[in-house]
Amino acid sequence: MKKTIATVEAPAAVGPYSQAVLASGTLYVSGQLGLDPKTGTLKGDDVKSQAVQALENLVAILREAGFSATDVVKTTVFLSDISLFQQFNEVYATVFKGEALPARSCVAVKALPKNALVEIEAIAVK
Repeated sequence: MKKTIATVEAPAAVGPYSQAVLASGTLYVSGQLGLDPKTGTLKGDDVKSQAVQALENLVAILREAGFSATDVVKTTVFLSDISLFQQFNEVYATVFKGEALPARSCVAVKALPKNALVEIEAIAVK
């Protein structure tokens, strides 16, 4: 069984996809940019501001599905420039902390939608 998850607390999808899909107890959250859900614009022009907003969007979607950050088992992070890695980590560590950290991949890409600096997707399991 598959259920689409959507919340107004996170930006609407910028293409033909769902914010998240719940299937067999596993939640797949689409990549979240640092977009303000009310204005649809990027929150700040630096990686820290955008990462804070992207993580807030991610957590809002998790919450809508009845999950939390502690249920996340894997994240994938896309950075527009690998030199942003340390600054991003400082923000990421405020949400994902403790002993049961999720697995993670972090890659630099040529470009992200809306010229964002960071995008974060996640998989969560209850």
